[in-house]
Amino acid sequence: MTYQRPSLLVCCAPVLPLALGLLIYFGGIQNSSFLFINQITQNVPDRIWAGLTFLGNGWGTFALAFPLLLLAPRLLSAGIFAGLLGGLAIAILKPLVNLPRPASVLASGDFHQIGEALLYNSMPSGHTLTAFAVASGLYFACEIDKRKPLLCLFALASLVGLSRSAVGAHWLSDEFVAAAIGLWCGILGSFLASLIPDSQLFLSKWWPRFIALCGLLTIYPLLTQTMDSDLNHPLQYACALLIAITLALFVRAQRTQSSR
Repeated sequence: MTYQRPSLLVCCAPVLPLALGLLIYFGGIQNSSFLFINQITQNVPDRIWAGLTFLGNGWGTFALAFPLLLLAPRLLSAGIFAGLLGGLAIAILKPLVNLPRPASVLASGDFHQIGEALLYNSMPSGHTLTAFAVASGLYFACEIDKRKPLLCLFALASLVGLSRSAVGAHWLSDEFVAAAIGLWCGILGSFLASLIPDSQLFLSKWWPRFIALCGLLTIYPLLTQTMDSDLNHPLQYACALLIAITLALFVRAQRTQSSR
């Protein structure tokens, strides 16, 4: 596959959400913007927002993208690289910026909260960053003439970001900054995926098998841990089943290839 490099304009586009995030933070509308979003989102059931938040959890994102191992391994590779870069950015920036979350600034009765109360390391929003990183990675790893349907991934990532204010975990500024960084991680992740030779993406090669092993290991935390909220347990079990089905088809494909 020939890598189709994003234009300079596209690479600079994440500056816009970054600027919006900084404007909210330094413009004195941090609290009011959060409370507004948190209040209007209460019209939607908690389970919806908890589920959207789960889509930005690294385990959940990987599980939902896992079937691409069979359908489009290069796209999955781009999503993985983008997610790993996003995780690195989160690990560095959160303790470096070290901003308080809404629960440590506002009284508990002032806003609606779903799940465990989080107090520290607010900016950037890890779930939002992960969602935008993976969405961007998948989008830019796809051929240009096939990208249009993938635009919905950015809408979904935006809902993941919105959910972080809906559950009371993040300021709106955290989400805009995270979206910008996530987009850049995705662009870089798609480039890294383009470096993998086509011959190394066959299911019998070590890289797809390594991804399959990671998928197998992911089933355990999905079945045993609470991810973001108790409301997400059914979604976690469904994701574990999705991985198991994909692995079964992966093994079947291996046997089919070896019998030829």
